[in-house]
This record gives sequence, C-alpha cells and structure tokens, in this order.
Amino acid sequence: MSTIKVLDKEFELYIKQEEIEAVIKDIAIRINEEYKEKSPLFLVMLNGAFMFASQLFKELSIDCETSFVKYVSYNGTQSTNEVKELIGLETSLEGRDIIVIEDIIDSGFTMNCFLQKLRNMNASNVKIATMLFKPKAFKFDYKIDYIGMNIDNDFIVGYGLDYDEKY
Repeated sequence: MSTIKVLDKEFELYIKQEEIEAVIKDIAIRINEEYKEKSPLFLVMLNGAFMFASQLFKELSIDCETSFVKYVSYNGTQSTNEVKELIGLETSLEGRDIIVIEDIIDSGFTMNCFLQKLRNMNASNVKIATMLFKPKAFKFDYKIDYIGMNIDNDFIVGYGLDYDEKY
C-alpha cells in the first residue's frame, strides 16, 4: 500500500474514492426526499467540506441555496478548544431550513459553537450532514442527521481534510 507524506507525517489510504462517492450519493437521496417540497440553505464549512459539498450538490435535485462559513479550532492534529470565526454569515436565517455541511465531526466542539450561533439567528430547522464522524471522540449530545461513515479516532487527510492546511 502506498503512502503520502504531509509535513512530518505519513498517511496510508484509509477510504477508497468509490466508498466516499457511494455514501455521498446515499446522503443526497435522503436530502432529496426529505426536502423535495422545501428550499433549504446549505451552509458549507470551509475549508474541509468543499469537496464533500461539491460532490453532494452534483447529486441534489432540490431547490436550494448555498453559503460558506469558515470556523477553525485546530492547530496541527489537536483541537485548541477555541473556535475562531474567519468567514461568517451575512444573510438572515430567520425561519429558514438550514443544512450544515461538514467534512468531519470528531469532538464536535466547533459544530456545537456554530449550532449555538444558528439558534441565536432564529433558524427554523437546522440539520447537520457530515462526510465522516468519529463516534469515539464525540463529546456532545446534539443530533447529526446525515452521516456518510463512522471512522475510528484516527487523524486522516485527503478529500478536503488537511493537516495544517496542507494536502
């Protein structure tokens, strides 16, 4: 099995492209069914979720809008337990159906902070779609509505996931 080196770490293939595409297609099928009579606003968490969102949007057939936000809480491979808003929301969420698109949820800290902001902006309904979820690392009790796949508590890169903004 081949490896890639990113900064000071080596990574092996963890998930095949075909598996990723299949779980994204499954999420899209569910969203298409659940939102066929609605027009949700998708909030894509940059940078990591851009690949997931791009593939997901190719599979969606519903009327929707998209916006992007950027929050960071990582330094290297560790969470800082401090969330910084780098790109915020400029649109009203009052009464809107929101689907947050995230690449990976591990501890859940960043998403927990973001959900509080969405509640304060009076969104009608907020759901979360994540490509990857680390149940053993998750420290909160909010619901994740669309999970591509559960993974072990390993640090991975690729398909939008980075290591110190590399790869």
